[in-house]
Amino acid sequence: MTHLLNLLAAIALLVWGTQLVRTGILRVLGGNLRNVLAQSVSNRFKAALSGIGVTALVQSSTATALIVSAFVGQGLMTLPSALAVMLGADIGTSLMAVVFSRDLSWLSPLFVFVGVVLFMTCQSSTAGRVGRILIGLGLMLLALSLISASARELTQAPAVRALLASLSSDLALEITMGAVLAVLSYSSLAIVLLTATLASTGVIPVDVALGLVLGANFGSGLLAVFTTFNTNVETRQVPLGNLVFKVLGVALAAPLVEPWLQYIRPLLGDAATVIVLFHLSFNLMVGLLFIGLIQVVARWTEYGLPKPQKNATGHSSHLDASVLDTPSLAFSCAVREAMHQADLVENMLLGVMTVIKTNDSKRARDYQKMDATVNQLYVDIKCYLTKISREALSESEGHRWSDVINFTLNMDQIADIIERVLQDIEDKKIKVGHEFSEAGLTEITELHTRLVNNLRLGMSVFLNGNVRDAQALLAEKTRFHDLVRDYAVTHLSRLSVNTPKSVETRSLHLDLISDFKRINSLICALASPVLAAENFKPH
Repeated sequence: MTHLLNLLAAIALLVWGTQLVRTGILRVLGGNLRNVLAQSVSNRFKAALSGIGVTALVQSSTATALIVSAFVGQGLMTLPSALAVMLGADIGTSLMAVVFSRDLSWLSPLFVFVGVVLFMTCQSSTAGRVGRILIGLGLMLLALSLISASARELTQAPAVRALLASLSSDLALEITMGAVLAVLSYSSLAIVLLTATLASTGVIPVDVALGLVLGANFGSGLLAVFTTFNTNVETRQVPLGNLVFKVLGVALAAPLVEPWLQYIRPLLGDAATVIVLFHLSFNLMVGLLFIGLIQVVARWTEYGLPKPQKNATGHSSHLDASVLDTPSLAFSCAVREAMHQADLVENMLLGVMTVIKTNDSKRARDYQKMDATVNQLYVDIKCYLTKISREALSESEGHRWSDVINFTLNMDQIADIIERVLQDIEDKKIKVGHEFSEAGLTEITELHTRLVNNLRLGMSVFLNGNVRDAQALLAEKTRFHDLVRDYAVTHLSRLSVNTPKSVETRSLHLDLISDFKRINSLICALASPVLAAENFKPH
């Protein structure tokens, strides 16, 4: 019983080590990995090579699937390019299985020691995240040696020997079991390494191990499909297309298990080598056979999972929950959604002058209704960002987290003000039939034009973080306030001589320029984070 518990604990340690390495590398190199993948879409072979490289680093084809799925969902990568990346990703994870199948247990104490020192001393920095990766690698190597030792002890028991002797190969059952284990452990790499180790110690026969390897490959495809199940259709198409490759690959490879055992196994030596090279050969075969059929599989996938009609606003949410483990990708999603929110606010702001000039009550109500959408976007973005672990963020990512929250909050507050402005225009101008004086309308138009330009500049500052633009935006705050003061004085001058239209609209006019001033202050506040970050930079 003790040996069985030791084996199960070692298996859990292997899965946990794999998880530490995957999340650690995504946190350290997430942005760079994203750039590598985004720049590899020129042809399918380059895309496949980038998939090999990225997955060799993150040690998880599932993690790569989630990254490229997010790209497709955001329109940054086509489905065929993403499928080519996935063919390379499966080869990359099988290469890492070959590396880890070697006896590297001597590196385990070194990795754990250095990793713990880095993590404890620099936990929130890049060095601390590298330490987390080293801890994961050390635990994986330690787990493999513990699995080997526990398995050898376990196989000495007479009951276990009798059980192993009675086992017979059932390929369908083995594939099913391998798939289930891969899904439950969230790592096909861990299952392949476990299978190789158990086969090398005689716990399971080699023919059974090969069936489990095929199942682990199939399971990794299922895992990506399950993980993206609640995302948009574009995001789900990549795992589904990759699953098609897996199914076809397993169907082609299953009849080759016996020839592999008969002709190839005698050339390879120990059982672990037989297992990991079979895994590598399987993924190489799938990659070489299907890289020319990517367009066909992409069409099958789009036919089986068609894109739905867009909603009434023509917008699909960019908030992809599947990339929350990769902060750089999650921020990209949140920023795209925040820019959509800002576009709605801009449309509302432009609508103010349209309503003033046309006296169209229906348009006023239509623009007012957009405030609810802006508010919902703020809630959605805030909830999405709160799902990102703050402990997993670097200092710069933490600042960006706050910047996105503050930007969306400001947009929500601006929309609330515009909604009240539109209501005032309808109540105090349209319903009572009042009109602004020519001079008053000119002043309001001038303020409104400046306000729209400042909003667009604020959106650019938030998106690009340009210091000069931020300085220009902050300077606009003073200029706008001066202009508001001057126009308030001229309006009072018109009232003093009893200009009829100015008298009729005096309340609305003063409320408008006051609200415009408040909106401008919220816009100009977007410059503060950029300027603050610049002031804290070492010079």
